[in-house]
Amino acid sequence: MPIDDSEDVLLDGLVRSAFQIMGVLTRISAEHDLSLTQLRVLGILRDQRPRMSDLAAFLGLDKSTMSGLVDRAARRGLMTRAPNPADKRAVDVLITDAGRQLTERMYQEARTALAPATGRLDEQQRRQLAQLLQPVITPPPPLG
Repeated sequence: MPIDDSEDVLLDGLVRSAFQIMGVLTRISAEHDLSLTQLRVLGILRDQRPRMSDLAAFLGLDKSTMSGLVDRAARRGLMTRAPNPADKRAVDVLITDAGRQLTERMYQEARTALAPATGRLDEQQRRQLAQLLQPVITPPPPLG
């Protein structure tokens, strides 16, 4: 199936915006002595309590890498582990109060850094863009 111009334009826009956003997030994470992956985990933990295995799968990491990442963040007091309430064999990853405070500070830094770009849109355009991106950024349901 041939790709039409609208798909090329969409892909180009997504890639260019991803590069811009990743540049900001890379700088912010480095300023707070975090890896980009640790920043991503903190962002995920803002409103979720995922199982360690689900988090590793989502990030494309093996369990030992995920465990080391959580260990390093736990030593800094940013996240912790807890037994999963529904399955005592599973381990959840939780954000701590210190992790939440750091995440909120970094979120504000990202908002400020991206304001020159997002400020070119009026309120209605920002809401519309967020709405249009939702199906693109929402993971598909698991198969099976």
